[in-house]
Amino acid sequence: MSSTGDKISGLANQAAGKVKQAAGKATGSEKLRAEGVAQEVKGHAQETKGDAKGAVKKAIDRA
Repeated sequence: MSSTGDKISGLANQAAGKVKQAAGKATGSEKLRAEGVAQEVKGHAQETKGDAKGAVKKAIDRA
């Protein structure tokens, strides 16, 4: 996956995670809330991966 694709997937997972957290909080479901936290963390990791790929590509292009 490209750096842009990783960033987009990361942002989507972060948004979905936040929605799950809110739903879990509203319904009192700790399981759903925990799933939301995990998905949001996964999204942050994907976004960071995309940023790293982009930085490496820029460094290679400059060389």
